[in-house]
Amino acid sequence: MTRGGHGLARVAVVVRAGAAPLWWLGVVAAGAGALVPGTTGRRIGVLAGAALFLVAAAVVAYWGRGRYRAPARQAVRASRHDVLQDRAVTVRNWRRAHRWWLLLAFLAALGSAFAAPAAGGLLLAGCGTGLWLKAAWIGRLEQDDEALLWVRVDWLRAGAGRPAGKRVKAYRTTGIAAGDAAPGGSRRAVAAVA
Repeated sequence: MTRGGHGLARVAVVVRAGAAPLWWLGVVAAGAGALVPGTTGRRIGVLAGAALFLVAAAVVAYWGRGRYRAPARQAVRASRHDVLQDRAVTVRNWRRAHRWWLLLAFLAALGSAFAAPAAGGLLLAGCGTGLWLKAAWIGRLEQDDEALLWVRVDWLRAGAGRPAGKRVKAYRTTGIAAGDAAPGGSRRAVAAVA
């Protein structure tokens, strides 16, 4: 970075980075857990898991929305010297930094099947769904303001990968067409060449 520029990562991409691994690890753990009779029995385990899925998705999706709004209100325009990080790099960095936590969560979900079959896996999948919903909410904020939200990479590293942590003082903004990710952090659709 030259002349005071910083590396910037998309806020929505960071939030969304954990959604897919949590969802798939949860589905695998729930499927494997359903094969174990467990202490409570399969029926109770699956029903409890379905309730946990819904609760986890709602809590993760709605929890801490104010911590995203505050820095978004104080957001400043990114300078021409700031470097926008690719979506794939942001996702890879987040998943690499959290791989041991993901593994521990998966093993805990598998282990919980001996008490309540499939419940732990469905809880994990619910957390992934909640992250996807939160990223979609951030995408709606971006579309309403017609500005994409970015966070400094050094603040992201210092805050354990949380784009709304205490280290994050404000976001930076760019036009809606900047970067390679659409509002909400999904891959940007490639326009067909006529």
